[in-house]
Amino acid sequence: MPSRCPRLSTVSIIGAFTDAGHSPLDGTTQRYNDILVPVNGTRVADEALALACNLMRRSKGKVYAVYVIEVARTLALDAEMGDEAQQAEAVLVRAEEIGEELDCKVEGEILQARDAGHAIVDEAIERDVSAIVLGFGSERSELDIGHTARYVLEHALCQVIALRSAGQEQ
Repeated sequence: MPSRCPRLSTVSIIGAFTDAGHSPLDGTTQRYNDILVPVNGTRVADEALALACNLMRRSKGKVYAVYVIEVARTLALDAEMGDEAQQAEAVLVRAEEIGEELDCKVEGEILQARDAGHAIVDEAIERDVSAIVLGFGSERSELDIGHTARYVLEHALCQVIALRSAGQEQ
């Protein structure tokens, strides 16, 4: 049976932001306790999750997959989100399947927040993760990071590994 996991050869690593002066992506100089990966059902999010699992190969840590449902200000923050919650559950089941296939412990969680970027940064702090692996992409030829990725890159207190999907499909 062919693997259903995303192939890492299809992604471009934009950068891993660290103050240690070495590349954390070779797996030999950097050890990760835990890694947080925002997921949303896109191919690039699956690729980011696969990268996080590969970075955790020699560690006993966890990969936390978080799906953030942005709640409109007109609703209570804990409002019932029905269809969006079902979609989030399906994405997290897929994340756990990717983790199983890569022999990696993946723990999924749904967050409801006003702003996804804030929620991701806050969750990384709360879980005291070593890194966030952040996948993003654009159908345009120029690099458009977007509000959420920009916020995470600017405000995360841990290392952020940014991954951009190659190709047009998201």
